[in-house]
Amino acid sequence: MELSIGEMALIAVAIVVLFGPDKLPQIARDLGAGVRKMRGAVEDIKTEIMKETDNPVSEIKREIEKVKDAAKDFNPMKDIEKDILTEPSSTKTEQVQIKPSEDETYEGPVSR
Repeated sequence: MELSIGEMALIAVAIVVLFGPDKLPQIARDLGAGVRKMRGAVEDIKTEIMKETDNPVSEIKREIEKVKDAAKDFNPMKDIEKDILTEPSSTKTEQVQIKPSEDETYEGPVSR
């Protein structure tokens, strides 16, 4: 919103007529104090919003770092290799492949 010089002069004349020249300094001080309070309130709100929006982001970043650290140490093949190496060969079960011709329960392909 831009005011021209003529509009500002008209507003100044209206203020002088309504309040009188004696009260103008007090009105200007009160208006300045009000503007300062509003700016301070806006800054406080901005600061509070930034704190609230920054906290979840930093918490998520910390959680991601924890997951990354845990993933670095995780090796599923290590557990499998350890199990294979520690099992005696007599306890290992070998899977026997049964041929369909030897299996009595084998029904063959089913057509529909």
